[in-house]
Amino acid sequence: MAKEARENQEEQPLSLEEAFMQLEEVISHLEKEEITLEESFAEYNRGVALLAKCNETIDHVEKKVLKINEDGGLDEF
Repeated sequence: MAKEARENQEEQPLSLEEAFMQLEEVISHLEKEEITLEESFAEYNRGVALLAKCNETIDHVEKKVLKINEDGGLDEF
C-alpha cells in the first residue's frame, strides 16, 4: 500500500517542501537498524531521485529570480 501511495505521489509534481519532507523520511528509514540491504538500496535510489528533483527545482527558481535590468545586465533579487 505504501508503494501505491509513492507511485501516486510520483505522478503529481512535488513541491520543494514536499521533496525535502520525503528526503527526511528516506534518511530516517536508512538510519533504522532493521533495514535490509535491499531496502537500503531502494531508499538510497529514492533519495538520489528526490535530490535531483530538488536541484532541478532550485535551478528553475534561480533562473526566474534573475532579471534583466535597464542596462542589459542581470540583477538578482
